[in-house]
Amino acid sequence: MSDVLQQLAQILEQRKLESADKSYVASLYAKGLDSILKKIGEEATETVIAAKGGDKKQIIYETADLWFHCMVLLADQGLGPDDVLQELQRRFGLSGLEEKAQRSK
Repeated sequence: MSDVLQQLAQILEQRKLESADKSYVASLYAKGLDSILKKIGEEATETVIAAKGGDKKQIIYETADLWFHCMVLLADQGLGPDDVLQELQRRFGLSGLEEKAQRSK
């Protein structure tokens, strides 16, 4: 599965070099961080609404949009999916309470 994330990360990096009038992602980069964050907020809200509606296909669709836009944010910040996957790996086997306590140290 992470191959898909890696492939997407590569494409998102390429889009940084493209014209904003030819690429949706390039246009987000050109508009700046606030536009990327706004899009993440919109997609998060749509994901919540889909979950409340209970339509599994819609939940998957909206979650894919949310993940996509989070990937755009990561690329914008010079990060990638491996950074997030490493953090998830670090947390693996810890209870949520343990992990949260470790963060505050």
